[in-house]
Order: sequence, then structure tokens, then C-alpha cells
Amino acid sequence: MNVKKVAPSIGFREEKIIRWFGERVSRILCKSFSWLGGLNEVEEIRLRINQPLIVRTGKSEFFLTPSGQNGLRENAYIVKKDDLIEALERMTNSSLYAAEEELRNGFLTLPGGHRVGITGETLVEHGSIRTLRNISALNTRIANEQNSNLTSLLSALLNKQERFCHTLVVSPPRAGKTTLLRQLIKSLSDGIPKISLAGQTVGVVDERSEIAGMWQGIPSFDLGCRTDILDRCPKAQGISMLIRSMSPAVIAVDELGSPDDAVAVRDAVRCGVRILATAHAGSLEELTHRAYMQGLLKDNTFERIVVLSRSKGPGTIESIHDGITGSDLWPSSNRINIKMKAYKSN
Repeated sequence: MNVKKVAPSIGFREEKIIRWFGERVSRILCKSFSWLGGLNEVEEIRLRINQPLIVRTGKSEFFLTPSGQNGLRENAYIVKKDDLIEALERMTNSSLYAAEEELRNGFLTLPGGHRVGITGETLVEHGSIRTLRNISALNTRIANEQNSNLTSLLSALLNKQERFCHTLVVSPPRAGKTTLLRQLIKSLSDGIPKISLAGQTVGVVDERSEIAGMWQGIPSFDLGCRTDILDRCPKAQGISMLIRSMSPAVIAVDELGSPDDAVAVRDAVRCGVRILATAHAGSLEELTHRAYMQGLLKDNTFERIVVLSRSKGPGTIESIHDGITGSDLWPSSNRINIKMKAYKSN
């Protein structure tokens, strides 16, 4: 895509993200990166028609003025319908029709693993959403990289035979569960000799194209040399497909959320496959009230349950519960942000 460079002072990563927005929004974002600390500090860029342009970081949110500064709501740049139209044209290569499948799911995936949430008018046929039209808002979630060391965490996820335990990562929104999931997948796939963790075949069912960030068949994130990815495949079906065809030692999925998902997890466990999964919840207690999770928890399916929060920034590990005994395996002195890294593919 040939897009005019809007400023010479921004970095390569910033330049790659602003090209997906229209000229007005791109100029504003470009001017804001200097005081925001660059794209590494940005989590979300939100465009809503007739509402202020908002950027969210891990610590705060900002109303951006036309000059790219932080201002009061009444001084902020007001997003116009044309801003969304320009952005969508660039994000879909000028073909909303070609992106209809993604629109049906309410999001687009951009190169680099960035994900764009979309809202608007749903077109429903025979009880199912066919597509979205009259788009009213875009939320671009930035995939960022940070330093990390997961050795201590992974050590807690191995049993006495140094085998990876069935693990569930529990997290509220924006607390880093998907980023942590990516890094655990890579570590399991590549292995960590320091803790005697041998590399193993990992199968990933990426139903919402968020774990690997696939773009034209190529993952945006490095998930390891022994990882196989099923992109945009329903979790329950994908788990069964991977077991039959790819002989995985571990299967990883994001956001368990239905009875079918729970049944597929049980089937995988009975087949001897280790499970790495995530679920939305603010705490372990909250998770127990989810009907689809009650059976898995009652049966002690997960040998380890990792609870994340944002108390010290995204990726703060609050606890690691032994799924069998209920004891907490994560000392209070370890409860700090682990500064996760989402490995990018070259």
C-alpha cells in the first residue's frame, strides 16, 4: 500500500500503524507519539463517529486535540464519518466485501498482530449475523513487545515429572492473558533447557485470529518452531482436528466460553493431550459461577490455574493455584508484573 509518509520523526513501528488510518487521524497520531512515549506505550486507539479521538495506554486515556496534544474533551478532535471510511478502506484494501467474514465476527486483523474491533449495524439473516454495515466505531488494539522472563512461572506449571500441567489462565479484559498465552506457547514449543523443559509439538486453535495474528497465512507472532496453527476455526472443532491430524503434545486455545469448548477440552485430556487455555474472569471465585466452567473445575481438569490482574500493570500474576489441592504456588514476593513479550515473527 502506497501511503504518503506523514512525518520524518516517527519510528518504523509507528509508521506501520498510522498508515492504516486516514490522513487527518494519521497526522494527529504522529504528533502524539513523542509525548506518549511511542507506540510501545499505546494499548488502544479508539475512533467513534462524532466523538473524541481517544488513545489508551496502560496507565491512562487521553483525548487527542487536532494538534496531537492531550486535551480536555471539549478541545479534542471529533472523529468524522470520513475518518472511519478512510481507515476501513485501507484496512480492507478497499474491499469491504472481501472482508465480510471478518466483519461478521466484529473485528479485523492487521499485519503485526494488531486487532481492530468494529461496531455498527448488524445485518442478520436466518438468525445469524451476515455482516456489519454503517460502521460507527473502530478500536485498534496494539500488539506490543516488552522484555520478559517466564522461567519462574513455567517452573510452577511443571509437575514432579517435569511435564507441563493442564493450565488455565484467568484474567479480566486488558490484563494480558493473550500475550501471556503466546509466550507460553513459544516457550513450550521451543523448550527451555534451563528448567529441563524439552520442546514439544503445540497445536493452536486460533478461533478469533488473535493468538497468532495470521496475515495471508503467515503468523505475525513467533509461536515457536514446533507449533501448528488452525486459524479462524471454532475451538471445539479445531481441537478434534488437531488431535486427529497433527499429534500435538499440547493444545492451546484462547477464551473458553461454551459447553462445546468444555466437552472438547475433556476429550483432549482423555486422549493424553496437555491443555493450555484462557478464560475471562476477574477472579477464581468469579470463574466458578460460569456454568460452562463448573464441570471442568469440579473434575479438577486444570492442574494449574493462573490468575492475572492489572494491579501492577498488564500481566501481573496474582496467584497460581494447584487445581487439585487449591494451594497457592505463587509466593507473595513474586506478585509483580512479569513484563511479558509478544514475540514477533520476522
